[in-house]
Amino acid sequence: MDMNSIIQIGAQLFKGQLDKDHDGQLGMTEISSALMGLFANNQGQMDIGSLLNNMKGGDLMAMAASWLGDGPNQAVQPTQLSQIFGDDKIAAFAKQLGLSPEKALTGLTQAVPAVVDKSSTGGSLLDMVGGVSGAINLASKLFAR
Repeated sequence: MDMNSIIQIGAQLFKGQLDKDHDGQLGMTEISSALMGLFANNQGQMDIGSLLNNMKGGDLMAMAASWLGDGPNQAVQPTQLSQIFGDDKIAAFAKQLGLSPEKALTGLTQAVPAVVDKSSTGGSLLDMVGGVSGAINLASKLFAR
């Protein structure tokens, strides 16, 4: 699955979480663009590896493992998302969509696990971290003591 398709899934989940009355205030294009920015590194490329590294620092590895595995995704709390992405990145994401950071975090509780989960199927995560050698490097960073 390509990254645009994965981001679209995340955008649909985000919209579904926040747009309960289906008034269409949030557009899919805007949500997708904001999600790309949230998951991007300084070069504007998707960077799931950094997100996973931040989860290591926050003692959230069991959650990360559930997202990367083929089983059900462990739920994430808004405070944990702030820990993973940082308040500045969450604030920028929320501002881009005209939402409060709290409301943005609520929507992200469904979107973020799905994006990571879908990124880790069919080898697309390997491509994002630089192939097998990049995955080995990432794994050594994640599981180093």
